[in-house]
Amino acid sequence: MAVETELKFRVSSHDPTRRALISLAARPIGTFLETNWIMDHADGSLRSQGCGLRVRQSVNRQTQQQAATLTFKGPRASGPFKIREEIEIGLSNAERMVQVLGLLGLPVVLEYQKLRESWRHDECRIELDQPARIGTFVEIEGPDPAAIRRVQGQLGLSDQAVEDASYVELLMDHCAGHGIVERRLVL
Repeated sequence: MAVETELKFRVSSHDPTRRALISLAARPIGTFLETNWIMDHADGSLRSQGCGLRVRQSVNRQTQQQAATLTFKGPRASGPFKIREEIEIGLSNAERMVQVLGLLGLPVVLEYQKLRESWRHDECRIELDQPARIGTFVEIEGPDPAAIRRVQGQLGLSDQAVEDASYVELLMDHCAGHGIVERRLVL
């Protein structure tokens, strides 16, 4: 079983984190435009159980290389870190998978795009994220909480409040608060 362990921070700008990454000689992975389709049963039962099913199409902004994945995320463990089971498989065609899942009774409940700049430092992956319409974030994903906290300190984020809500929660709340019925947020 694969387990995702991460912390997320809402920031006003990526510039300080990017400067810290450069000074640490972190390795840039690339900048990506991601399109995410969140799938659920009509009754919202996956989300109500704390689970998620996502189809993602990712395009490298430098090379135009594309990748697609189907990801299941299990319920989150309690605590400051987002720790949850994650099962991910590669796809050859994201839009076809969205069609198949829809035909199986799992329609799209949210579609959103996100600009993601990815870096690697020590054992962690650092994501400088800008999801459509909800702000600017830094995610640190690593093998364990100690590695994540170490990188958090190196990036100057020790005093930064952790954003507890997932992007899906933040985006669904944004849609509800702004009367966006189709739940489609693109850049």
